[in-house]
Amino acid sequence: MTTTAGRVRGNGPVLHPRICAALTAVSCLVHLWLAASGHHQAWLGILMIGLAAVCVPCTAHIWRHSKVGALHQVTISALAMVGLHAVLLLGTAGSGHAHGGGPASNAVDSSGAASLLLVIGLEITTALLAATLVARLRGQATRDRGKPASS
Repeated sequence: MTTTAGRVRGNGPVLHPRICAALTAVSCLVHLWLAASGHHQAWLGILMIGLAAVCVPCTAHIWRHSKVGALHQVTISALAMVGLHAVLLLGTAGSGHAHGGGPASNAVDSSGAASLLLVIGLEITTALLAATLVARLRGQATRDRGKPASS
């Protein structure tokens, strides 16, 4: 396997990039569904559509070529989402944000906090998959460079 301009060729990993791309695609679909469902204010819906639009090309690049640049972008985006949802969860103790159009959560009803924790878990998993794939691809490229050229 050789890497050129951030692309992987040859016998690189297949399942790992496919899982990472699929999870990123799921995140895009969730953003689009939440934007279309009208459970958030219009500006948040527009923001979610924008986030999905940024991630869709990365999903294709990861699925087809395991491009390191796309993996970095997915990792950074996922960690940013972790931070944003953690602020929503901790900053307001889950009380000012609710998915599903229901009332904001309170001490008795923690469905808003549970939703935020679920999103945080999904995004941490996405970031972990993308980061470990980058490490795996770099390790493979290093091993391939150390091999003698075949005659």
